Amino acid sequence: MATESTRDQIFAQTQQVVDFAFTAAVADVFPDMVRRSVPGYETVISQLGVLARHYAQTDSTIYDLGCSLGAATLAMATQVRQPGVQYICVDNSEAMIQRCEQRLQRQLPVASFQTLVEDICQVPMQRASIVVLNFTLQFIQPAARQALIERIYHALLPGGVLILSEKIKFAEADQQALMTELYLEFKRANGYSELEISQKRSALENVLIPDTLAVHHERLQRAGFSQSLVWFQNFVFASMIAVKA
Repeated sequence: MATESTRDQIFAQTQQVVDFAFTAAVADVFPDMVRRSVPGYETVISQLGVLARHYAQTDSTIYDLGCSLGAATLAMATQVRQPGVQYICVDNSEAMIQRCEQRLQRQLPVASFQTLVEDICQVPMQRASIVVLNFTLQFIQPAARQALIERIYHALLPGGVLILSEKIKFAEADQQALMTELYLEFKRANGYSELEISQKRSALENVLIPDTLAVHHERLQRAGFSQSLVWFQNFVFASMIAVKA
């Protein structure tokens, strides 16, 4: 099995581009891919631990929806001090969940977590103090996003939070153009070729559909959250926290 340090070369050769999917090949290179593709990713992951330390509640559940390899769960579990917290990691990619479970087994008590290969729009949730959607909602069909956010809201305990990290778009064309170009420079600086950038963009075009921050705030408010705010932003990526009163 590939190691976590395997370099992402998924799009390094000219190929017939198909819609992006979280396959075993992607899972093998995912740590390198996300580090070189998402500016501020390491900061978001580490600060999830700080947020979880503050918001976790005794005898509650923390859901990591679209968990990939479990980095968010590990960051939170390292910091949470409240007793009786259960972590549930959900992803529809079997390859991701297999690697996630192996990783968590090495670093967490087995009784403290559960991994599920399931559609996050269908997974049952209850007694949640924290729900994390870390660069996940952007892959859900836009028409299904409101219902998912509402399900999360109803699963949260009073005082619970949704932490939502996403690629975002900008309403103003000039801002969108500037932030896109700066983001492309970030990828070039991390060693991606123009071929890799172009082919991955084509693969993601129909799969990753971003919203503006205004749309996110409106969706969260409509679901019932009393407060939502951006706590981190880097080029075209942002992370928000939404609080249930």
